[in-house]
Amino acid sequence: MDTDELLSIARKVVEQAKPTEEIEVACSRSRSTSIKAYDGDVESLTTAENLAIGVRVLVDGREGFASAGSINPDVVEGALADARDNARFAEVDPHAGIARPDGVEPVEIDLWRDGVDATSIDDKIAIALEVERRVRDYDPRITGVRTVRYGDSAGAFALASTAGIEATTVGTSASVSAQALAADGDRTQISHAYDGGREPSDLDLDFVVDRTASRVLDLLGATKPRTARLSLVLDSHGAATVIGLIAGTLSGLRVIKGRSPFADRRGESIAAPMLSFGDDATDPDSFGADSHDGEGLACRPVPLVEGGVLQGFFHDSYTGRRSGDGSTGSAVRGTRGLPAPGLHALHVAPGDGSLDELIAGTESGLLVYTLDGLHSGVNAVSGDFSVGASGRMIRNGELAEPVSECTIASTLQRLLLDISRIGGEVEHLPSGTSTPPLVIDNVTLSGSN
Repeated sequence: MDTDELLSIARKVVEQAKPTEEIEVACSRSRSTSIKAYDGDVESLTTAENLAIGVRVLVDGREGFASAGSINPDVVEGALADARDNARFAEVDPHAGIARPDGVEPVEIDLWRDGVDATSIDDKIAIALEVERRVRDYDPRITGVRTVRYGDSAGAFALASTAGIEATTVGTSASVSAQALAADGDRTQISHAYDGGREPSDLDLDFVVDRTASRVLDLLGATKPRTARLSLVLDSHGAATVIGLIAGTLSGLRVIKGRSPFADRRGESIAAPMLSFGDDATDPDSFGADSHDGEGLACRPVPLVEGGVLQGFFHDSYTGRRSGDGSTGSAVRGTRGLPAPGLHALHVAPGDGSLDELIAGTESGLLVYTLDGLHSGVNAVSGDFSVGASGRMIRNGELAEPVSECTIASTLQRLLLDISRIGGEVEHLPSGTSTPPLVIDNVTLSGSN
C-alpha cells in the first residue's frame, strides 16, 4: 500500500502553517474484512475501505483538533479550518505542543504481508467455516458454537509536522477466534480462543480449535471451590492479561494525574527480583512491532521493571514534557484522535521451564482458564484486584477438578511481589504482548465455605 499520496497530503497541510502555529497532520488508509460464521453458514460479511485525516493545530499553548473521513482537498481544507477554530476556544496549557525530533533512529521493520490482499474472500470464508465446523464436531458434548470470527486488515499511515517530523508505515494483520458452548446440567460452560498473524497463512487453526473445544470440555462438572489461599498458574494468555493490567498503570498520563499506585516509586523494588518487563516495539517477532509511534518518533525499547525494580514510565511528548522525562516514543493514536501514551509491544523476560513443569511444581493451586470482570474488578488507582475465574485445581503437581464461579482477590502491588516462578517459553500473542507463563503465590480464592 503506497504511502506517498498520504504523506504528500500531510505535507501540503503543514506548509499552510502560519508563523505562530504548530501543525501536525496524520493520514491513513485501510482495507478490512470481517466474517462471522454460525451453524455452518456465513452469518455476516463486511468489507470496508477507510480514509481519514487528523489535523492538530497549536497556537500559544492552545490546541485544536479536527478529523475527517476523506482526503478530498476541500474536506482537508475544512479540517484545517476546524482545527484552527477549535484552538481559539481551548484553554492554555503550557505543556501543549507537537513532538520534536529527538535523534533516535527508527528500526526498519517489515510489517506488510501480501497474503491479506492475495487471499480471496471465498478462502477467508472457508477459514471461518472450517474452524466453526471443527469445533462443533470436536466432541458430542459440545452443544454449539456461539460464534467464529475471521478478520483482517491492510493499512498505511503517514504523518508530517512543522517540527520537521515525517513518518510512514504500512502493515497487515489477520485473526480468527472461536467461542464454544457445552451443556453442563442446567448450566452452560463457555470457552474461547483466538490466534493472529500478519496474514491468513500465519493463523494456527489447530490451536484455536483445540484450545476452544478442550477447555470447554475441561470445565464440564465445574463446581465452586472452597475458599483458600493458593498459587495461581497462568499460561501465556493469562500472564499477558495480568502483567498488561499492571504495565498499564505505568502510563505517564496516569502518573502525572496521580492515578497510578506506582507513581512515586521509581527506583524501588515493586516486584519479585526475577521479574523484568518493558515495551519493545522494535522486536520484529511481536505483533505490536512498529518503526514509529503515533507522533512520528522512532520506537525504542522502554524498560519498565528490571530485576523487580521500577525503572520508569512510558510517555508521549506531552507527558514527557510535563514529567521532565521526555517522550519514550510511546504515543499511540488513531487518525481520528489525539495521541496518548500507550503500550505497543509489552515483553516479559523468560525464566525457566514449561507450563507443564510449572504445574508439576505447584502443590496447591489453580490453573486459570478465564478471568472475568476485569473492567469492573480492577482499580488501577488503588491497585485493588478482584475478578472472577474458572479453571482446574492443582493438587500435588497434578491437575484436579474443574472450578468456576469463584473470585480471585489481591492487589496489583501484591501480585507483583508474589510471583514465584516464570516459565521459559515466550508466546507472541496477537495483542502484541510477548510473555511466558508464570506462577503467583498467596492469592485468595473465594468460593464456598
